Amino acid sequence: MPSPRSLKRADQQGEAQLDLLLTEPVAGLLAGVDEAGRGPLAGPVVAAAVILDDLQPIAGLNDSKKLTARARERLFDEIRAKALCCCIAEASVEEIDRLNILHATMLAMKRAVEGLRLKPSLVQVDGNRVPPHLHVPAQAIVKGDAKVQAISAASILAKVHRDRLCEALHASYPHHGFDAHKGYPTPVHLAALSRHGATPAHRRSFAPVRLALAEGRVAPVPAEALALDLAPCHASGPVAA
Repeated sequence: MPSPRSLKRADQQGEAQLDLLLTEPVAGLLAGVDEAGRGPLAGPVVAAAVILDDLQPIAGLNDSKKLTARARERLFDEIRAKALCCCIAEASVEEIDRLNILHATMLAMKRAVEGLRLKPSLVQVDGNRVPPHLHVPAQAIVKGDAKVQAISAASILAKVHRDRLCEALHASYPHHGFDAHKGYPTPVHLAALSRHGATPAHRRSFAPVRLALAEGRVAPVPAEALALDLAPCHASGPVAA
């Protein structure tokens, strides 16, 4: 069985070698998984999976909610540079509306795990349930983002990635304030929804959005939003690795 270090070297050398190494889980490899964006009224739900390298420790890992935005940004780059592998994945607004937010979250987590270049022997997920139909053993860890470093790392990747999506969305819909509230149902966001209407990035199955649409409050889609493919927020597969 190859060691994690030899797997990382192969990972850096190309996909052809990796295809020969990923048929079985690698003993001792732990993947941490977490999500960001279950509560917002808009945008996809994002999940990340991370396998850390024990020989390259990362100082300062913690639940992303306990870190400043600057610390999260710094750690985002360090995690991607030092981890054995990582993957960020999404479930789209359409999938959230069709499946419900819980099942869409599980789908995003499953995609993140399946998008890892290396196959872990164990997956640990923040929370009290694990995604169904994973092909490796998994366990749920309540408050795992503060207890397990790999889960902390996953929480940071998911949070930063989703925040960046919302900042891009703000460029197309500046009156909605996505750069500040990140889609969460703050008083400012609810007021903007009432005043300016629902965007294509809003989740139609969530009550405040459903009410706005029922009352005919729909925001026009700017041409630049269509060009950037931000309006539907529909990316659903692994988006970073």
